[in-house]
Amino acid sequence: MNPFAKTLICLSFAACYASEAPVELVSSPEASEPEVKVVAMETEPIAKEEIDYMDISDAEWRERLTPEQYRILRQAGTERAGTGKYDKFYEEGDYLCAGCGNLLFRSAEKYDSGCGWPAYTMPFNEDAVTFKEDNSLGMRRIEVCCARCGGHLGHVFNDGPPPTGTRFCINSEAMIFVPADQAEKELATATFGAGCFWGVESIFRRVDGVIDTAVGYAGGSKDNPTYKEVCYTDTGHAEAVEVKYDPEVVEYEKLVEVFFDNHDPTTLNRQGPDVGTQYRSVIFCYDDAQREVAEAAVASLTEAERFKDPIVTQVVDAKPFWRAEEYHQRYFEKRGIEPTCHIK
Repeated sequence: MNPFAKTLICLSFAACYASEAPVELVSSPEASEPEVKVVAMETEPIAKEEIDYMDISDAEWRERLTPEQYRILRQAGTERAGTGKYDKFYEEGDYLCAGCGNLLFRSAEKYDSGCGWPAYTMPFNEDAVTFKEDNSLGMRRIEVCCARCGGHLGHVFNDGPPPTGTRFCINSEAMIFVPADQAEKELATATFGAGCFWGVESIFRRVDGVIDTAVGYAGGSKDNPTYKEVCYTDTGHAEAVEVKYDPEVVEYEKLVEVFFDNHDPTTLNRQGPDVGTQYRSVIFCYDDAQREVAEAAVASLTEAERFKDPIVTQVVDAKPFWRAEEYHQRYFEKRGIEPTCHIK
């Protein structure tokens, strides 16, 4: 079951037993605030180290974190409403776990809920955070923790805006913000067309090392096309997914492998019930190295007779990528449903 659906079920269950709790407590993201007297230097997130963060001792956490970070992340503390540095903060970028550097949230999903803490409609992906029941303060709530280090982040409520209906209420001190221009410096880009972009995007977002994705249109002649134009006029565009990835974590070869594993590259201008040139199988290459990898993959799969019919995937130079309308982005994830496209 999708984690967001699980959350809503848990929250519905909790509402039956916690109706007597004051409203102001329900909107608070945390439990009690134990006093911790620790002196430590502020640390930056450690994103590349090979560390088992679940195995770090309490003493080491005290050395890694500031006193306030330790109180919140390791002792489930809270910052006072309206005092967090990211509460009324709306620059574009990424929010990482202050304890381990795990990517938790993106600025695109941040909004002003008025609760006094940073609020997000959803995490970066379903693997970024974990959930557990919190029975403190005489009520049942759903606690949100970092999936990599287990650090306490805040709570999630079912009073958020559509389409997710969820509000992730998170402590500022549990996160470190990385501006968009800095976050993308070391990222590489890959773009694929494999049919309906809703399902294709959902697959790539599950790949370790993929930092961000966007669905859109590529390979055609019309600037900034609309979905209706791509579907019903001759724009020449394919539905495509732009993948931003960390080449130190995942190689381009792996992304090409995922591409071929999750669609039928032998059907010309078609994927399952979706028919039209916009559904063609295509790899858009940004340099000679990507082209060599893509062409080698086609040759290898052909030689191995992986598919019964000939591969018709196009390997072409990348043209401008035009981001699709916002309601198409992370379509299934936002609605808390499993992909229903042709993706295997």
